[in-house]
Amino acid sequence: MSDHLQLLLVEDDIDLATAIIDYLELEDIQCDHAANGAVGVNLIETNQYDVVVLDLNLPKMNGLEVCERIRAQGIDVPVLMLTARDTLDDKLVGFSKGADDYLIKPFAMEELIVRSQVLSRRRSGEVSKLMVADLALDLHCKTVTRKLQPLKLSPTATKILECLLRESPKVVSREKLMQSVWGDEQPDSNSLKVHMFNLRKAVDGNCEEAHKLIHTVTGQGFVLKVESEKSVPTL
Repeated sequence: MSDHLQLLLVEDDIDLATAIIDYLELEDIQCDHAANGAVGVNLIETNQYDVVVLDLNLPKMNGLEVCERIRAQGIDVPVLMLTARDTLDDKLVGFSKGADDYLIKPFAMEELIVRSQVLSRRRSGEVSKLMVADLALDLHCKTVTRKLQPLKLSPTATKILECLLRESPKVVSREKLMQSVWGDEQPDSNSLKVHMFNLRKAVDGNCEEAHKLIHTVTGQGFVLKVESEKSVPTL
């Protein structure tokens, strides 16, 4: 993953989009662009972005529909919504669909940069479901399914799975997993081994090797992704 901020701009006003992209380039921020909501959804589904800057009024699929679509799929990229509508009701509707922040047009480029940088430091809390392939975690109910069949996981295993799903397809170190699950009050390292064993058994126990989702990357940690996407070399 690049150290540069990876941003997707979904904006149908070409003049505004060009101005934003030029400014982002000066700030060393890498930016992809989509001129309508349908293309935006496709790019979000197929690429990893740190933040999405999304216009509200878009052809083919408006910003609210884009948000609703990606959140339903468990995609937790932070979304900064651009809009000329500044009423509270408009903002509440946007937040209910999964937007993380709003920026009212016209806006200063400096504010766009700052808000994007702040959002990029976290994944969105608006997503209701995390999914990789046929594995799904409902964040509201804390239920896990694979191939639509419920899996029985302990609360600790569920926390580990959530961390792996949120970071997928990136490798998660053992240290980050332990910090995510136990915070500063960490048990000995054997606890993680036991919980990972049980998690693998529940998620991948009945699967052929090619369909297993949880993989160990020697010397680095763990990664949750489909076998065909494995591109991280084993040390």
